Amino acid sequence: MIGLFIALISGALMSIQGVFNTQVTKASSIWSASAFVQLTALGVCLGAWAFTDRSSLLQVFQVQPRYMLLGGTIGAFITYTVIRSMDMLGPARAVMLIVVAQLLVAYVIELLGWFGVEKQPWEWRKCIGMLVAVAGIIIFKYK
Repeated sequence: MIGLFIALISGALMSIQGVFNTQVTKASSIWSASAFVQLTALGVCLGAWAFTDRSSLLQVFQVQPRYMLLGGTIGAFITYTVIRSMDMLGPARAVMLIVVAQLLVAYVIELLGWFGVEKQPWEWRKCIGMLVAVAGIIIFKYK
C-alpha cells in the first residue's frame, strides 16, 4: 500500500516538475534550465545523504555492469524531453504519452528480462491494459 502511495506522489511530482521546468526554460534556455534542475537535485541528494545515510559515496562505482551508472545521463535527457514535450503538447497530453511510453518500455524490459530484471511471462491482460491506455490518449486528443 505504501508503494502505491509513493508511486502516486512520484507521478504528481513529475507532472509539477515538468510544468516548473518548462516555465524556467522560458526565462533562460533548455540546457541552462536542465543544468539548474540537475544541480539542485544534486544538492538535495547530497543534503539528504548527509543527514540520513552517510555510507560511502564511492560505493556506487561498485555496480556491475558499469553501464548502470548512466542513470544520471539518462536523467538529463529525461529533463530535456519532458520540458520540450510539455512546451509543445501541454502538460496533460505530454504526461499521458510519457506514462504510456514508460509502461510500454517497462513491460518490454520485464518480458525480455533486460538489465537484470527478472523475466516475466507474456500476459494478454497487460497487453489489453496497454491498448486501453492508448485508446485513452486517442479519446483525450479529440475535441
